[in-house]
Amino acid sequence: MIRPAFLSSSSLSSASSILPSIASRTRTRSLTSPSLLQRRAAPSPCQQSHSSTRYRCNRLYSTESISPAHPQTPPPPPPPRSRFRRFLGFTSIAVFAFSVGLLYQTQRTVSRLMASPMISNAESVAAFVPVDAHAEEVDEYLRTHPEAAKLRADPEFEESRPHLRYPEAIRARSLTAGTLAGPNKLVVPPIVFSHREGKSLSSFMYLGSDICGHPGIIHGGMLATLLDEGLARCCFPALPNKVGVTANLNIDYRAPAMADSYVVLRAETTKVEGRKAWVEGRIETLPRDGKAPVVLVEAKALFIEPKQAAALTTLYRGPTD
Repeated sequence: MIRPAFLSSSSLSSASSILPSIASRTRTRSLTSPSLLQRRAAPSPCQQSHSSTRYRCNRLYSTESISPAHPQTPPPPPPPRSRFRRFLGFTSIAVFAFSVGLLYQTQRTVSRLMASPMISNAESVAAFVPVDAHAEEVDEYLRTHPEAAKLRADPEFEESRPHLRYPEAIRARSLTAGTLAGPNKLVVPPIVFSHREGKSLSSFMYLGSDICGHPGIIHGGMLATLLDEGLARCCFPALPNKVGVTANLNIDYRAPAMADSYVVLRAETTKVEGRKAWVEGRIETLPRDGKAPVVLVEAKALFIEPKQAAALTTLYRGPTD
């Protein structure tokens, strides 16, 4: 090896002895220097690989989730429904379903019963056919009575036999037109004279021997039933849809009503307010020979037209009403 002329062997040996000490001191300072430590702790994003000429980029990612400044607590779960509320809900559904089914079945039943239409008032007068001689005698007495003849001549009144207007299927299920009608009961269907505007009514009838409470005395419940029906029929023409139900009925019994006797029910509408009507009436004897009638029972009643009355008109109103 060729050395420069200005370097001697002694200088080279001294230099070789000094270089290791300098290198060791430099290495110690570089390891203990804070700036160097920071640089090594955070290497450059891009460093050149010793194995190739491509650059390798080291990106720093944090695995910690970023929490918001004000952390939100999750909403509390809804409280469980009480057993009472669940029972109430199930009960409401059951009642609603039952009501719908009952209404549907009632509508079908009424439609089936009303397959035969109601006859008019005039047709009902001639519809009765006596079943025996006694019924024929009673019918003749009622039709020809002076009171009945007087009302028949008044144009403000209309004559009818309401029990005979209903189809036979409905009549058989009626208390007064079916169960309580016939020999020894209501022997003939009552003859009714109604004021066309619902102001008053007179109903002529005969009470037989098989509707008694005490022997020979007509049952008080029978008289109450006749008053309830007669007073209601009196005010029907004054109501908007010509139908109503009993809200209140007060009865005062004045004298015993004897069996096998002719009677007349008289009613008068005293007040009408919208769907409400107040009626007063009485049942008294019906003598022919000019004797004064005896008041047997008196009554006052309040009738109210139902809100769904328009749906009932097909059942209680005929072609001429």
